[in-house]
This record gives sequence, structure tokens and C-alpha cells, in this order.
Amino acid sequence: MKSATIPPLRVTPELRQAAESVLQDGESLSSFVEKSLVKQVEFRRSQAAFIARGLAAREYCRLWTGTAICTTVWKSVAVSRHSSLSGPH
Repeated sequence: MKSATIPPLRVTPELRQAAESVLQDGESLSSFVEKSLVKQVEFRRSQAAFIARGLAAREYCRLWTGTAICTTVWKSVAVSRHSSLSGPH
């Protein structure tokens, strides 16, 4: 497969300096950006799959267990998600 290019990325001088300051020995800024892009794509795919499983579980819950149990489960999921998004306190 032929390789493709990513559009140029404009960043502040501070962000470029911060990125360059964390490069490992022999690592280029280009390879750092490529690794970051790969990880972000993997994360987004994983996140989409997680959401799809959650929605399927919600539908299963509604169809087979009744809405009272489903509501209780989803409230606990919402609380858990909110606390994980808030980060450590």
C-alpha cells in the first residue's frame, strides 16, 4: 500500500517545544506525531466499540429485564462515567 501524508499541522511555538522536550533518543517529531495519531485512532475505535456494546446492552436490558432494572443500571453507569471523566480529585 502506498503511504499517504497528513496535512501540515500548525501549533504554537510552546506546544512544539513541549513536544520536542519529551522525544526519546533517536525519535523524530514526525514519528512522535505518527505514534500519537495511531494511538488516538485506536482509542476512538475502542471508545466507539464500547459505546456500541453499552447501547446493545441497554436495548437487551429493556427487552428482557424491564425498565426498572435497566434504569438502575444506567444510573450507576452514568455516575461511574462522570467520576472517570472528572479525573482524580
